[in-house]
Amino acid sequence: MNPEIQNALQRIAESQTRMREQLIEFSNINSGSFHVAGVNRFGAAMQELLAPLAASSELIALDDFQATANDGNALRKPIGKALRLRQRPDAPLQVFLGGHLDTVFAADHPFQKCAAPDEDTLHGPGVADLKGGLLVMHAALGALESSPWREQIGWEVVLNPDEEIGSEGSAALLREAAARNHIGLIYEPSFPNGNLAGERKGSGNFDVIVRGRAAHAGREHHLGRNALRAAADFIAALDALNGQREGVTINPGFVHGGGALNVVPDCCVFKFNVRTRIAEDQDWMQQQLEQLMAQVNARDGYQIALRGGFTRPPKPQTEANRRLSTMIGDCGKALSMPLAFEATGGCCDGNNLAAAGLPNIDNLGVVGGAIHSDQEHMRVSSLVERGQLSALLLLKLASGEWRWH
Repeated sequence: MNPEIQNALQRIAESQTRMREQLIEFSNINSGSFHVAGVNRFGAAMQELLAPLAASSELIALDDFQATANDGNALRKPIGKALRLRQRPDAPLQVFLGGHLDTVFAADHPFQKCAAPDEDTLHGPGVADLKGGLLVMHAALGALESSPWREQIGWEVVLNPDEEIGSEGSAALLREAAARNHIGLIYEPSFPNGNLAGERKGSGNFDVIVRGRAAHAGREHHLGRNALRAAADFIAALDALNGQREGVTINPGFVHGGGALNVVPDCCVFKFNVRTRIAEDQDWMQQQLEQLMAQVNARDGYQIALRGGFTRPPKPQTEANRRLSTMIGDCGKALSMPLAFEATGGCCDGNNLAAAGLPNIDNLGVVGGAIHSDQEHMRVSSLVERGQLSALLLLKLASGEWRWH
Protein backbone atom coordinates (compact mmCIF):
# COMPACT_ATOMS: atom_id res chain seq x y z
CA MET A 1 0.00 0.00 0.00
CA ASN A 2 1.18 3.52 -0.79
CA PRO A 3 3.08 4.94 2.26
CA GLU A 4 1.05 8.18 2.17
CA ILE A 5 -2.15 6.16 2.40
CA GLN A 6 -0.74 3.96 5.15
CA ASN A 7 0.15 7.04 7.18
CA ALA A 8 -3.34 8.51 6.71
CA LEU A 9 -4.96 5.30 7.91
CA GLN A 10 -2.64 5.18 10.90
CA ARG A 11 -3.62 8.71 11.91
CA ILE A 12 -7.25 7.65 11.89
CA ALA A 13 -6.38 4.67 14.09
CA GLU A 14 -4.72 7.01 16.58
CA SER A 15 -7.83 9.20 16.81
CA GLN A 16 -10.19 6.62 18.35
CA THR A 17 -10.17 8.05 21.86
CA ARG A 18 -10.88 11.55 20.59
CA MET A 19 -13.71 10.31 18.37
CA ARG A 20 -15.22 8.34 21.24
CA GLU A 21 -15.25 11.41 23.48
CA GLN A 22 -16.71 13.53 20.69
CA LEU A 23 -19.49 11.01 20.08
CA ILE A 24 -20.49 11.01 23.74
CA GLU A 25 -20.74 14.80 23.61
CA PHE A 26 -22.82 14.70 20.42
CA SER A 27 -25.13 11.98 21.73
CA ASN A 28 -25.91 14.12 24.75
CA ILE A 29 -27.26 16.89 22.50
CA ASN A 30 -30.92 16.09 21.96
CA SER A 31 -31.69 16.57 18.28
CA GLY A 32 -35.11 14.99 17.90
CA SER A 33 -36.59 15.92 14.51
CA PHE A 34 -38.99 18.51 15.94
CA HIS A 35 -36.66 19.85 18.63
CA VAL A 36 -35.57 22.78 16.51
CA ALA A 37 -33.21 24.33 19.06
CA GLY A 38 -31.49 20.98 19.64
CA VAL A 39 -31.11 20.22 15.94
CA ASN A 40 -29.65 23.67 15.34
CA ARG A 41 -27.32 23.30 18.30
CA PHE A 42 -26.02 20.04 16.89
CA GLY A 43 -25.77 21.57 13.40
CA ALA A 44 -23.62 24.35 14.82
CA ALA A 45 -21.44 21.77 16.60
CA MET A 46 -20.92 19.91 13.32
CA GLN A 47 -20.15 23.14 11.52
CA GLU A 48 -17.47 23.86 14.14
CA LEU A 49 -16.06 20.33 13.87
CA LEU A 50 -15.77 20.58 10.08
CA ALA A 51 -14.47 24.17 10.04
CA PRO A 52 -10.74 23.21 9.93
CA LEU A 53 -11.37 21.54 6.55
CA ALA A 54 -11.73 25.10 5.19
CA ALA A 55 -14.73 24.42 2.96
CA SER A 56 -17.44 26.96 2.24
CA SER A 57 -20.18 26.43 4.81
CA GLU A 58 -23.79 27.54 5.23
CA LEU A 59 -26.79 26.79 7.42
CA ILE A 60 -29.95 26.66 5.32
CA ALA A 61 -33.49 27.27 6.58
CA LEU A 62 -36.09 24.81 5.27
CA ASP A 63 -39.85 24.82 4.88
CA ASP A 64 -42.01 23.56 7.72
CA PHE A 65 -42.93 19.89 7.95
CA GLN A 66 -46.56 19.30 6.95
CA ALA A 67 -48.65 16.79 8.86
CA THR A 68 -52.22 16.07 9.93
CA ALA A 69 -53.49 16.92 13.41
CA ASN A 70 -55.73 14.53 15.33
CA ASP A 71 -58.78 16.61 14.39
CA GLY A 72 -58.03 16.13 10.69
CA ASN A 73 -56.79 19.65 10.04
CA ALA A 74 -53.50 20.34 8.31
CA LEU A 75 -50.61 20.99 10.67
CA ARG A 76 -47.26 22.66 10.06
CA LYS A 77 -44.25 22.07 12.28
CA PRO A 78 -40.96 24.00 12.05
CA ILE A 79 -37.75 22.04 11.59
CA GLY A 80 -34.10 22.90 12.06
CA LYS A 81 -31.58 24.13 9.51
CA ALA A 82 -29.57 22.00 7.11
CA LEU A 83 -25.79 22.30 6.98
CA ARG A 84 -24.07 22.33 3.60
CA LEU A 85 -20.34 22.50 2.87
CA ARG A 86 -18.58 22.58 -0.50
CA GLN A 87 -14.92 22.19 -1.35
CA ARG A 88 -13.26 22.49 -4.78
CA PRO A 89 -16.40 22.42 -6.97
CA ASP A 90 -14.22 22.47 -10.11
CA ALA A 91 -12.13 19.38 -9.27
CA PRO A 92 -12.24 16.46 -11.75
CA LEU A 93 -14.15 14.13 -9.42
CA GLN A 94 -17.02 15.35 -7.26
CA VAL A 95 -18.07 13.32 -4.23
CA PHE A 96 -21.20 13.82 -2.13
CA LEU A 97 -21.10 12.88 1.55
CA GLY A 98 -24.35 12.90 3.48
CA GLY A 99 -25.92 12.28 6.84
CA HIS A 100 -28.58 13.71 9.10
CA LEU A 101 -28.64 15.83 12.22
CA ASP A 102 -31.93 14.57 13.63
CA THR A 103 -32.78 11.53 15.74
CA VAL A 104 -36.10 9.85 16.56
CA PHE A 105 -35.86 10.82 20.24
CA ALA A 106 -37.95 13.87 21.14
CA ALA A 107 -36.87 16.49 23.66
CA ASP A 108 -39.09 14.88 26.31
CA HIS A 109 -38.12 11.27 25.54
CA PRO A 110 -36.60 9.50 28.56
CA PHE A 111 -33.62 8.31 26.47
CA GLN A 112 -31.35 11.34 26.65
CA LYS A 113 -27.85 10.45 27.82
CA CYS A 114 -24.96 8.40 26.49
CA ALA A 115 -23.46 5.65 28.64
CA ALA A 116 -20.43 3.42 28.19
CA PRO A 117 -21.13 -0.16 29.36
CA ASP A 118 -17.56 -1.07 28.38
CA GLU A 119 -14.62 0.42 26.50
CA ASP A 120 -15.83 -0.77 23.10
CA THR A 121 -19.55 0.05 23.47
CA LEU A 122 -21.54 3.25 23.64
CA HIS A 123 -25.26 3.20 24.45
CA GLY A 124 -27.04 6.44 23.71
CA PRO A 125 -29.40 8.36 21.43
CA GLY A 126 -27.97 8.69 17.94
CA VAL A 127 -24.68 6.93 18.64
CA ALA A 128 -25.31 4.65 15.65
CA ASP A 129 -28.05 6.52 13.80
CA LEU A 130 -26.30 8.67 12.75
CA LYS A 131 -23.96 10.71 14.89
CA GLY A 132 -21.27 8.04 14.92
CA GLY A 133 -21.39 8.04 11.13
CA LEU A 134 -20.74 11.78 11.02
CA LEU A 135 -17.47 11.24 12.87
CA VAL A 136 -16.58 8.50 10.38
CA MET A 137 -17.24 10.97 7.55
CA HIS A 138 -15.14 13.63 9.28
CA ALA A 139 -12.21 11.23 9.66
CA ALA A 140 -12.33 10.30 5.96
CA LEU A 141 -12.46 13.92 4.83
CA GLY A 142 -9.61 14.78 7.17
CA ALA A 143 -7.49 12.07 5.55
CA LEU A 144 -8.28 13.41 2.08
CA GLU A 145 -7.55 17.03 3.00
CA SER A 146 -4.20 16.05 4.51
CA SER A 147 -3.15 14.15 1.39
CA PRO A 148 -0.99 15.44 -1.50
CA TRP A 149 -3.78 14.51 -3.96
CA ARG A 150 -6.62 16.48 -2.42
CA GLU A 151 -6.92 18.81 -5.44
CA GLN A 152 -8.20 15.89 -7.52
CA ILE A 153 -11.44 15.55 -5.55
CA GLY A 154 -14.06 18.14 -4.78
CA TRP A 155 -16.71 17.31 -2.23
CA GLU A 156 -20.06 18.40 -0.94
CA VAL A 157 -21.55 17.61 2.46
CA VAL A 158 -25.25 17.96 3.25
CA LEU A 159 -26.43 17.22 6.78
CA ASN A 160 -30.20 17.49 6.83
CA PRO A 161 -32.46 18.03 9.86
CA ASP A 162 -35.39 15.88 8.71
CA GLU A 163 -34.23 12.48 7.47
CA GLU A 164 -36.07 10.65 10.23
CA ILE A 165 -39.36 12.23 9.11
CA GLY A 166 -38.92 11.65 5.37
CA SER A 167 -36.54 14.43 4.17
CA GLU A 168 -39.36 16.37 2.51
CA GLY A 169 -37.94 19.74 3.55
CA SER A 170 -34.42 18.88 2.37
CA ALA A 171 -35.46 17.01 -0.79
CA ALA A 172 -34.44 19.89 -3.06
CA LEU A 173 -30.96 20.05 -1.50
CA LEU A 174 -30.48 16.34 -2.17
CA ARG A 175 -31.63 16.64 -5.78
CA GLU A 176 -29.28 19.57 -6.37
CA ALA A 177 -26.38 17.63 -4.88
CA ALA A 178 -27.15 14.55 -6.96
CA ALA A 179 -26.97 16.62 -10.13
CA ARG A 180 -23.49 18.00 -9.49
CA ASN A 181 -21.67 15.00 -7.98
CA HIS A 182 -20.38 11.76 -9.46
CA ILE A 183 -20.69 9.38 -6.48
CA GLY A 184 -22.30 9.51 -3.06
CA LEU A 185 -21.21 8.24 0.36
CA ILE A 186 -23.93 8.24 3.05
CA TYR A 187 -23.23 7.51 6.70
CA GLU A 188 -26.24 5.61 7.97
CA PRO A 189 -25.17 2.77 10.31
CA SER A 190 -24.09 -0.52 8.81
CA PHE A 191 -26.04 -3.66 9.62
CA PRO A 192 -25.20 -5.17 13.02
CA ASN A 193 -23.04 -7.80 11.27
CA GLY A 194 -21.05 -5.06 9.53
CA ASN A 195 -22.52 -5.60 6.08
CA LEU A 196 -23.77 -2.88 3.76
CA ALA A 197 -27.06 -2.20 2.02
CA GLY A 198 -27.56 -3.14 -1.62
CA GLU A 199 -31.10 -2.84 -2.92
CA ARG A 200 -33.54 -0.89 -0.77
CA LYS A 201 -37.31 -0.79 -0.80
CA GLY A 202 -39.17 2.46 -1.36
CA SER A 203 -41.50 4.02 1.17
CA GLY A 204 -44.55 6.23 1.40
CA ASN A 205 -46.40 7.72 4.38
CA PHE A 206 -50.11 8.54 4.12
CA ASP A 207 -52.68 10.28 6.31
CA VAL A 208 -56.37 9.46 5.90
CA ILE A 209 -59.14 11.69 7.25
CA VAL A 210 -62.62 10.14 7.49
CA ARG A 211 -65.52 12.45 8.29
CA GLY A 212 -69.02 11.30 9.17
CA ARG A 213 -71.82 12.98 11.09
CA ALA A 214 -72.17 13.50 14.83
CA ALA A 215 -75.41 12.58 16.60
CA HIS A 216 -76.71 11.62 20.03
CA ALA A 217 -75.85 7.94 20.47
CA GLY A 218 -79.18 7.22 22.17
CA ARG A 219 -81.83 9.59 20.83
CA GLU A 220 -80.70 9.93 17.21
CA HIS A 221 -78.18 7.20 16.58
CA HIS A 222 -79.77 6.59 13.18
CA LEU A 223 -78.95 10.14 12.09
CA GLY A 224 -75.24 9.74 12.83
CA ARG A 225 -72.55 8.51 10.49
CA ASN A 226 -69.85 6.78 12.53
CA ALA A 227 -66.44 7.79 11.22
CA LEU A 228 -64.74 5.07 13.28
CA ARG A 229 -66.77 2.36 11.56
CA ALA A 230 -66.00 3.69 8.07
CA ALA A 231 -62.32 4.01 9.00
CA ALA A 232 -62.29 0.46 10.37
CA ASP A 233 -63.71 -0.87 7.11
CA PHE A 234 -61.10 1.08 5.13
CA ILE A 235 -58.25 -0.14 7.34
CA ALA A 236 -59.40 -3.76 7.07
CA ALA A 237 -59.55 -3.53 3.28
CA LEU A 238 -56.21 -1.75 3.19
CA ASP A 239 -54.51 -4.37 5.35
CA ALA A 240 -55.98 -7.10 3.14
CA LEU A 241 -53.83 -5.76 0.28
CA ASN A 242 -50.80 -7.31 1.99
CA GLY A 243 -49.70 -10.33 -0.01
CA GLN A 244 -51.52 -9.28 -3.17
CA ARG A 245 -48.41 -7.89 -4.87
CA GLU A 246 -44.89 -9.26 -4.39
CA GLY A 247 -42.73 -7.09 -2.18
CA VAL A 248 -45.45 -4.56 -1.26
CA THR A 249 -46.31 -4.25 2.43
CA ILE A 250 -48.82 -1.94 4.10
CA ASN A 251 -48.64 -1.09 7.79
CA PRO A 252 -51.55 0.83 9.43
CA GLY A 253 -49.65 2.45 12.27
CA PHE A 254 -51.75 5.17 13.94
CA VAL A 255 -55.42 5.89 14.53
CA HIS A 256 -57.27 8.61 16.44
CA GLY A 257 -60.96 9.34 16.62
CA GLY A 258 -64.06 9.64 18.75
CA GLY A 259 -64.50 10.91 22.27
CA ALA A 260 -67.59 10.83 24.49
CA LEU A 261 -69.30 7.44 24.32
CA ASN A 262 -72.75 9.00 23.95
CA VAL A 263 -71.78 10.79 20.72
CA VAL A 264 -71.55 9.17 17.29
CA PRO A 265 -67.98 10.12 16.27
CA ASP A 266 -67.77 12.33 13.21
CA CYS A 267 -64.01 12.22 12.57
CA CYS A 268 -61.26 9.63 12.49
CA VAL A 269 -57.64 10.11 11.43
CA PHE A 270 -55.34 7.23 10.68
CA LYS A 271 -51.90 6.95 9.17
CA PHE A 272 -50.10 4.16 7.39
CA ASN A 273 -46.83 3.29 5.68
CA VAL A 274 -46.30 1.46 2.39
CA ARG A 275 -43.09 -0.27 1.31
CA THR A 276 -42.49 -0.92 -2.39
CA ARG A 277 -40.01 -3.07 -4.30
CA ILE A 278 -40.09 -1.53 -7.79
CA ALA A 279 -41.25 1.80 -9.19
CA GLU A 280 -44.42 0.29 -10.70
CA ASP A 281 -45.61 -0.69 -7.22
CA GLN A 282 -46.39 2.94 -6.49
CA ASP A 283 -48.85 3.16 -9.40
CA TRP A 284 -50.53 -0.08 -8.28
CA MET A 285 -50.88 1.22 -4.73
CA GLN A 286 -52.33 4.52 -5.87
CA GLN A 287 -54.97 2.67 -7.90
CA GLN A 288 -55.91 0.54 -4.89
CA LEU A 289 -56.23 3.60 -2.67
CA GLU A 290 -58.46 5.37 -5.16
CA GLN A 291 -60.78 2.37 -5.27
CA LEU A 292 -60.97 2.09 -1.48
CA MET A 293 -61.62 5.81 -1.09
CA ALA A 294 -64.36 5.71 -3.70
CA GLN A 295 -66.12 3.00 -1.71
CA VAL A 296 -66.20 5.19 1.41
CA ASN A 297 -67.21 8.34 -0.47
CA ALA A 298 -70.10 6.41 -2.03
CA ARG A 299 -71.66 5.93 1.40
CA ASP A 300 -74.32 8.40 2.44
CA GLY A 301 -72.97 11.08 4.76
CA TYR A 302 -69.28 10.13 4.60
CA GLN A 303 -66.23 11.87 3.16
CA ILE A 304 -62.67 10.60 3.03
CA ALA A 305 -59.50 12.51 2.16
CA LEU A 306 -55.92 11.38 1.64
CA ARG A 307 -52.72 13.31 2.34
CA GLY A 308 -49.08 12.35 1.92
CA GLY A 309 -47.47 10.11 -0.65
CA PHE A 310 -44.32 8.27 -1.63
CA THR A 311 -41.22 10.09 -0.48
CA ARG A 312 -38.56 7.37 -0.93
CA PRO A 313 -38.42 5.65 -4.33
CA PRO A 314 -37.08 2.07 -4.44
CA LYS A 315 -33.31 1.82 -4.82
CA PRO A 316 -32.41 -0.99 -7.25
CA GLN A 317 -28.90 -2.13 -7.99
CA THR A 318 -27.56 -0.35 -11.09
CA GLU A 319 -24.33 -0.95 -12.97
CA ALA A 320 -22.83 2.22 -11.47
CA ASN A 321 -23.84 1.16 -7.98
CA ARG A 322 -22.33 -2.30 -8.51
CA ARG A 323 -19.08 -0.67 -9.57
CA LEU A 324 -19.00 1.53 -6.48
CA SER A 325 -19.88 -1.48 -4.32
CA THR A 326 -16.95 -3.39 -5.81
CA MET A 327 -14.60 -0.55 -4.97
CA ILE A 328 -15.83 -0.43 -1.38
CA GLY A 329 -15.57 -4.23 -1.17
CA ASP A 330 -11.97 -4.11 -2.38
CA CYS A 331 -11.17 -1.47 0.25
CA GLY A 332 -12.68 -3.76 2.85
CA LYS A 333 -10.48 -6.65 1.72
CA ALA A 334 -7.37 -4.46 1.88
CA LEU A 335 -8.30 -3.62 5.49
CA SER A 336 -9.10 -7.25 6.39
CA MET A 337 -12.73 -6.22 6.68
CA PRO A 338 -14.85 -8.58 4.56
CA LEU A 339 -18.08 -6.92 3.45
CA ALA A 340 -21.24 -8.23 1.84
CA PHE A 341 -24.17 -6.30 0.40
CA GLU A 342 -27.69 -7.20 1.51
CA ALA A 343 -31.11 -6.19 0.23
CA THR A 344 -33.22 -4.44 2.85
CA GLY A 345 -36.73 -3.14 3.40
CA GLY A 346 -35.35 -0.06 5.11
CA CYS A 347 -34.87 3.19 3.25
CA CYS A 348 -32.95 6.45 3.64
CA ASP A 349 -31.67 9.45 1.69
CA GLY A 350 -29.70 7.01 -0.46
CA ASN A 351 -33.03 6.13 -2.10
CA ASN A 352 -33.68 9.73 -3.09
CA LEU A 353 -30.14 10.32 -4.32
CA ALA A 354 -30.22 7.16 -6.44
CA ALA A 355 -33.57 8.18 -7.94
CA ALA A 356 -31.97 11.51 -8.88
CA GLY A 357 -29.17 9.65 -10.69
CA LEU A 358 -26.38 9.55 -8.10
CA PRO A 359 -24.81 6.12 -7.48
CA ASN A 360 -24.20 5.79 -3.76
CA ILE A 361 -23.40 3.51 -0.85
CA ASP A 362 -25.61 4.62 1.98
CA ASN A 363 -24.68 2.87 5.22
CA LEU A 364 -20.98 3.51 5.60
CA GLY A 365 -21.36 4.56 9.22
CA VAL A 366 -20.55 2.73 12.41
CA VAL A 367 -21.46 -0.82 13.36
CA GLY A 368 -24.27 -0.81 15.88
CA GLY A 369 -27.76 -2.01 16.59
CA ALA A 370 -31.21 -1.50 18.16
CA ILE A 371 -31.56 1.84 16.36
CA HIS A 372 -34.79 3.78 16.93
CA SER A 373 -35.05 2.28 20.40
CA ASP A 374 -33.73 3.10 23.86
CA GLN A 375 -31.31 0.19 23.45
CA GLU A 376 -29.42 1.88 20.59
CA HIS A 377 -25.70 1.10 20.76
CA MET A 378 -22.54 1.08 18.67
CA ARG A 379 -19.12 -0.54 18.67
CA VAL A 380 -16.47 2.11 19.37
CA SER A 381 -13.73 0.36 17.37
CA SER A 382 -15.91 0.66 14.27
CA LEU A 383 -15.27 4.42 14.27
CA VAL A 384 -11.72 3.70 13.14
CA GLU A 385 -12.63 0.77 10.89
CA ARG A 386 -15.28 2.67 8.96
CA GLY A 387 -13.25 5.88 8.90
CA GLN A 388 -10.40 3.97 7.29
CA LEU A 389 -12.78 2.31 4.82
CA SER A 390 -14.08 5.61 3.42
CA ALA A 391 -10.65 7.24 3.60
CA LEU A 392 -9.08 4.42 1.60
CA LEU A 393 -11.70 4.79 -1.14
CA LEU A 394 -11.20 8.57 -1.36
CA LEU A 395 -7.41 8.30 -1.34
CA LYS A 396 -7.30 5.62 -4.04
CA LEU A 397 -9.53 7.78 -6.24
CA ALA A 398 -7.61 10.99 -5.48
CA SER A 399 -4.20 9.42 -6.09
CA GLY A 400 -5.24 8.06 -9.48
CA GLU A 401 -4.79 4.43 -8.43
CA TRP A 402 -8.51 4.05 -9.22
CA ARG A 403 -10.55 6.11 -11.67
CA TRP A 404 -14.27 6.70 -11.70
CA HIS A 405 -14.38 8.20 -15.19
